[in-house]
Amino acid sequence: MSGTLLNTGRLALVATLAGSLLATAAIAQEGTTDDPRLFTPGQLTVATSDPVYPPWMMDNDPANGEGFESALVYAIAEQMGFAPEDVVWVRETFDQAIAPGAKDYDFGIQQISVTEARSEIATFSDVYYQPEKAVVALPDSSVASATSFDELREANWGVAVGTTDLTYLQDILGIDDAAVYDDQVGVFQALQGGQIDATVVALPTALFVTAVQVPDAAITAILPKDENDLGHGLIFEQGNEIVGWVNEAIGALEADGTIDALVAEYLIADPDLPVISE
Repeated sequence: MSGTLLNTGRLALVATLAGSLLATAAIAQEGTTDDPRLFTPGQLTVATSDPVYPPWMMDNDPANGEGFESALVYAIAEQMGFAPEDVVWVRETFDQAIAPGAKDYDFGIQQISVTEARSEIATFSDVYYQPEKAVVALPDSSVASATSFDELREANWGVAVGTTDLTYLQDILGIDDAAVYDDQVGVFQALQGGQIDATVVALPTALFVTAVQVPDAAITAILPKDENDLGHGLIFEQGNEIVGWVNEAIGALEADGTIDALVAEYLIADPDLPVISE
């Protein structure tokens, strides 16, 4: 009987030691490319939209490392120890990105603004960029010559659903009757078709829209930053434990000037653009 108890005790001890060793090994791998907390250990899985646009990403190819957000992801990956070929991209819509629930990637990036409401259903990284807002309108629109919020309110506006652009129109400009579209592509088509007079978007997006998507349109004014829009952050499944690791990488890129250099390369604003502040 005592032998049986002894053997049972030894087995329990061995099992405990084995479990401790496994736990220790898992902890030792944290913060490495084999981190078990990654969606797929050995690679960094990143989600973005389809399509993607300059200056955020180029040629609808997030994997080429060109454009502000693509270059930023690869810089973050390098800080985390990943080789470029270990970064795997997946695509999703904006609505999918900000929806609650499980996510089949490590983090998403597509100019997602950090807000209190979104932070209740997802986890965000530290902010990596805070853009100004810009008015985009056709040159013959009344908006093109507007110099005040009152004059802006007289126009017909359109924005994409679920974006901070919509809340900006409502909270900052006091516009409650804007037409709402499924995505920014729909907004720009409505602008070209004369269904709306203007839209408001982040300044880098406005630069691309007026250069490529709607070349007949122009940036007619820069607007104040939204105090409720903290800026763009990477989005994670709520409670994702690698956020701290990613934030360390973002902090390092801020400290060494990498993010500022990417802003200067891709997100340059025209200093002569008019500003409407009230």
